[in-house]
Amino acid sequence: MPILEVNNIKKTFESNKILKGISFSMEKGQVISIIGSSGSGKTTLLRCLNFLERPDEGTIAVHGETIFDATLPEDNAETLREKRLHFGMVFQQFNLFPQYTALENVALAPKLLASTESNDEIEQRALVLLEQMGLGNRIDKYPHQLSGGQQQRVAIARALALKPDILCFDEPTSALDPELTGEVLRVIRELADKHTTMIIVTHEMAFARDVADEVLFMDNGIVLEKGPAEQVINNPREERTRKFLSSLN
Repeated sequence: MPILEVNNIKKTFESNKILKGISFSMEKGQVISIIGSSGSGKTTLLRCLNFLERPDEGTIAVHGETIFDATLPEDNAETLREKRLHFGMVFQQFNLFPQYTALENVALAPKLLASTESNDEIEQRALVLLEQMGLGNRIDKYPHQLSGGQQQRVAIARALALKPDILCFDEPTSALDPELTGEVLRVIRELADKHTTMIIVTHEMAFARDVADEVLFMDNGIVLEKGPAEQVINNPREERTRKFLSSLN
């Protein structure tokens, strides 16, 4: 059974049709990269999956259970929070709380959820996650004391702290200087090696080819092409995909 099934997701803002019927599925431990030009709908799709936007049509199922159906009434705030826990989101701009240290940023959400874990247990798990991100010596630093790459790694640890079924990345290196990009991509590669289920919106084509199991090329609100990562990146079937990839060289 797929861990995620997305069926016919559509989203319109005013009269602008951003998503025109997106469907795909993925298995546990799989990595999917989503590529495409700016404005093709990639970020809107991630925001719909994370319930940051409500799709106008379609369904979303996790572990075979439908958690979104556009034909049903909107969920209340508590139900929405529970559904969001299926997904961890790592944003372009980090979105760390500036008044909290790295450790506090990672531990905050699990504490707020009134978990069965004690605060000490939550902080210990946050510490382990930060150590896995190579930040064991930066736990007491505030975001302004960290490089962009370090801030993004804190953001990844924060997303992992809630133990999501699927980890989503929205252009995780786009706000970074080139010399800091490698450290974030290395962490994501390590997560892929551990069979973390991930959806990665990225403009790093070589990274997408090497890390993803499958690549979706989005164009004008639809999935124009999808397939094994190496095939889509190195030998795309669609002329539009070829033009997009050649424009990056």
